[in-house]
Amino acid sequence: DAYPNREERRRIRRRHRLRLKQALLGRSRGGQTSKVHLAADRKCRPLAFILTAGQAADSPQFIPVLKKIRVRGAVGRPRTRPDAVAGDKAYSSRGNRTHLRNRHIKAVIPEKTDQAANRRKKGRAGGRPVGHDAELYKERNTVERLINKLKAWRGIATRYDKTPESYLAGLHLRASMIWIREFVEAPS
Repeated sequence: DAYPNREERRRIRRRHRLRLKQALLGRSRGGQTSKVHLAADRKCRPLAFILTAGQAADSPQFIPVLKKIRVRGAVGRPRTRPDAVAGDKAYSSRGNRTHLRNRHIKAVIPEKTDQAANRRKKGRAGGRPVGHDAELYKERNTVERLINKLKAWRGIATRYDKTPESYLAGLHLRASMIWIREFVEAPS
């Protein structure tokens, strides 16, 4: 008697988890939510977005966000390689640093204390300490300021949209407005 009910509950839970996964919703401290991974330029303008479930880690999204950056100039191909990338300690990983080094991009990412301790523990085999430009790192807050600009729209701040496509469309619309405002307010 109780067994069919248990199977029905399992089936409902599985369906619910699948629906949340398709909607890019996941558990975080605030409940069911999504996370926006983005890149910004020095003027707090968005360059690229990636949407993931709320529990997704930041570091694995670093390279996909970088690959989405396209800055069109007056002539020629769009620029895809910035001179430097500033990020917080969450992006401090060997893979991210190797990717930046291979593309000749300056990494302005502080080293995590546990990574530094492990490197020192290995002695000479641990490699050189990570170079860190403290002056350039001060500009990392441009991403935080951009997030505040994006969240000025209540729909983006609270994610009322059911599908990730419509939420991402809202992000792109708000990003377009930020770029347009920059050109309209620019002195002639």
